[in-house]
Amino acid sequence: MDKSLATDLAVQASVDSAAAAAAILQTLAHDSGLRPWQIGGKELVPVVQGGMGVCVSAGGLAGAVARLGGVGTVSSVDLRRLHPDLMAKTGHLDKEPDAKAVINAANLEALDREIRRARQLAQGRGLIAVNIMKALGAYEDYVHQALASGADALVVGAGLPLDLPELARDYPQVALIPILSDARGVQLLVRKWQKKGRLPDAIVIEHPGLAGGHLGAAKVADLHDSRFDFAVVIPQVLEFFKTAGIEREVPLIAAGGINCRDDILRLQALGASAVQLGTAFAVTQECDADPAFKKVLAEAKPEDMVEFVSVAGLPARAVRTPWLDKYIRLEPKLQAAAHVKAKCNMSFDCLAHCGLRDGVASMGQFCIDQQLGHAFDGNTRKGLFFRGAARLPFGDQIRSVQELMQWLLGGVRPAASSAGAQA
Repeated sequence: MDKSLATDLAVQASVDSAAAAAAILQTLAHDSGLRPWQIGGKELVPVVQGGMGVCVSAGGLAGAVARLGGVGTVSSVDLRRLHPDLMAKTGHLDKEPDAKAVINAANLEALDREIRRARQLAQGRGLIAVNIMKALGAYEDYVHQALASGADALVVGAGLPLDLPELARDYPQVALIPILSDARGVQLLVRKWQKKGRLPDAIVIEHPGLAGGHLGAAKVADLHDSRFDFAVVIPQVLEFFKTAGIEREVPLIAAGGINCRDDILRLQALGASAVQLGTAFAVTQECDADPAFKKVLAEAKPEDMVEFVSVAGLPARAVRTPWLDKYIRLEPKLQAAAHVKAKCNMSFDCLAHCGLRDGVASMGQFCIDQQLGHAFDGNTRKGLFFRGAARLPFGDQIRSVQELMQWLLGGVRPAASSAGAQA
């Protein structure tokens, strides 16, 4: 057989297989009583894969989720680590006067590559989103790059993105999705955006007591406040939408603590349109991180979770590993010795405000890019492993995105996983 013909047939078989898998998921969701939702002009299954950095959710994972009819999300932070040629250009940079500019340019190039990779894998299905933290030093540059590279949606948290409508003005077709945690924040943002002539295309309501990574509460002591409970926040937000005359115009995406079909049914009954999961997707086969990274997250128990203040000044949740355990013990001494540094540890100022670099004693005193990079590489002793609080659907097993989606939408367990799955 002609080689080109064989290649074409293989590609077509892959396309047909993905289309069939997406169709099965739609049927499973329908038969389970789950409602599809619409965003960006597309009807999707009600599952969103959350953005996770550094490099944990890149083009490979995002493309795999979108290919099955969900929302796949690329995390924008320091993606050059996925590209040897870009690391070869920047990994050695330290005190050079142009180090920051060169590293930031490499990260923007990497973001472009990962968005294109995700779109290619998605084959026109689902939605490709890019998660961009408002707290990033190069926040605006990442927004512009994601828009120019063809992202279908921008998801922005770690701060109020009140300027996002202006930044995306020339891309009205791109969905804008802020991440918030309570009704007060939703009201503030929506009213500000309305004055700019734009409504959010959806809003992620993230429960800080359940989610992983950076969390939407002012301090650690507030993480489990009842005002963040979905049963409180979602009705409050929907009532605000009603009084504001925008009822049914802004879908809500519930994030945090979700691991099964019943959770999605419960949240849709409250008024959410979709749900977002992070950690459950981080431990899939398609996740871009090292297998050792997935093992740490998958084997962590509830008692292994640690809540602390990040270098970004936000509460955070991660797995208690040797590095984090030592850091927590030393934190009072490190904060007492906090002082302004001559330069960023990684030479590109990933955060606009950094407790370590800026010498802010009330904030974390470690290099977050460095520690998350160690985690991505699978360094279990030096890494910072962000994780949500909930049990994982398949216990300590590493399964495929398709198997996870079948479980979430249809309650279908993968073969030979009954003993390890957690409902």
